[in-house]
Amino acid sequence: MRGKALEPTSGTAAADLVGRARAFLAGAGVKPGDRVGLLAPNSARWVAADLAILAEGAVSVPLYARQEARELAEMLKDCGAALLLVADAELEAAVKAAWPEACRTVRFDDLFAANAAATRPPHAIGPADPVTIIYTSGTSGEPKGVVLTRANVDFMLPRTAEALKALTGGRGSEDKVFHFLPFCFAGSRIMLWTQLHRGNPIRLSTDLTKLAEEMGAADPHYYLNVPAVLERIRNGVTEKVRERGGLGFALYNAAQEALRRVRAGRSGIADKLILAVARSMVFSKIKRTIGPSLEFLVCGSAPLAEDTQRWFEMLGVPVYQVYGLTETTAIVTMDRPGAAEPGRVGYALPGCEAKLTDDGELVLRGPNVFSGYWNRPDATAATIRDGWLHTGDQAEVDRNGNWKIVGRLKNLLKPESGHYVAPEPIEDKIRQACEGIDHVLLVGHGRAFLSAIVTGRADEQAVARAVEDVNADLPHYKRVRKFYLSKEAFTVENGLLTANQKMRRQVIEEHFKHALEELYR
Repeated sequence: MRGKALEPTSGTAAADLVGRARAFLAGAGVKPGDRVGLLAPNSARWVAADLAILAEGAVSVPLYARQEARELAEMLKDCGAALLLVADAELEAAVKAAWPEACRTVRFDDLFAANAAATRPPHAIGPADPVTIIYTSGTSGEPKGVVLTRANVDFMLPRTAEALKALTGGRGSEDKVFHFLPFCFAGSRIMLWTQLHRGNPIRLSTDLTKLAEEMGAADPHYYLNVPAVLERIRNGVTEKVRERGGLGFALYNAAQEALRRVRAGRSGIADKLILAVARSMVFSKIKRTIGPSLEFLVCGSAPLAEDTQRWFEMLGVPVYQVYGLTETTAIVTMDRPGAAEPGRVGYALPGCEAKLTDDGELVLRGPNVFSGYWNRPDATAATIRDGWLHTGDQAEVDRNGNWKIVGRLKNLLKPESGHYVAPEPIEDKIRQACEGIDHVLLVGHGRAFLSAIVTGRADEQAVARAVEDVNADLPHYKRVRKFYLSKEAFTVENGLLTANQKMRRQVIEEHFKHALEELYR
């Protein structure tokens, strides 16, 4: 996609790109098992580069193009990359500035300028052989490389393909699929590989500043989402309806109230009449605006607000949630057609086992569970114990096997962007940036952005300057968007600190619940 224009890449053209990239990689001395970094925004050339790495038997290491260059350098060092494929000179310069002795870098223009090699089969990859290393941050903020094997991928793709077949009513390979989330993330990669596995084309966003325009031109049947995007769509539509006012706005509000009464089992004939009229006069028009052909949405990476899920259902667009980790080849649970329940993330995929420990932690087992963290045996042993992957998530399951994620057992935050954020380093930077700050508590798990609760004698302006200074050196998903300056200190006496002066995070969030509601209103 380029704006409203579809710029197709045929199978023949894609195969030619893969052949050119394979020829370059072979000529550069890339050997089976070598790690090759891939740093670029989504494009047909990204897909071709990824497939070329795999076809040569090397291990693809996809990286986020908007990540801090220092973090990218650490990841490349950690995996011992033999080569880094980059989209352009700007990305190349950023990595080299952070890592002067960087591994060899190759721009896409050079990668695909090679003459395509003679047709030869892909290098054989064994079931236990790594195919990709995807980096994710742990509680310390230190990136760890999740190693996924051919066996992991071979297990997952038939199941995701079957799930999509069920959601689309068995339509086959004629889906109009739009995609805008970066392919370097596990969920995006599995969506891409699933569509390739099904022989189905995928319509890529190439300019996120024109996302709405591209989405309209793509007119998809479905696409993969994160909660932040669905919240933005809902809020944008509501604001437009409010601006127009009149009968449409009144009916819009009345229908939402009627739907709440229906779900609560307190509806009457009037409520059903209101909903019928609203569907005809308001909701159908909204549906045409956000996607005339839209059949459903798939959402993952973070908790989705129940009201938002119900709002899309009200329009006639069910939202199917998925849950998983990079360590589980992206997916463990998924909603089923006709059985999606707001607030829950669906049922374990066939072959995936899920259970709760005594303290309510969700643990997992199955062929989708990763082989370990790259060169981190201690971290692997701490995560996989007695054959079960410990997720760190608190969860609940109903008698039908439908799972709900309640929260995190540890401090790691995961806002709606889907990135994991270790709060302690950011809290420490803000505290050091402003004299007079006593405590900083970062919040934002499952929310649209990060905020902070701040205590001490510093005033609003001083705290604002400190937050701004710290944000300047952080990637977008780690920036603190708002803060609440509390006149009440965190003390042992009021129960907000432990005896050894550590912050009681969950207690503090609950204590300041109303202030946080105002920040996120």
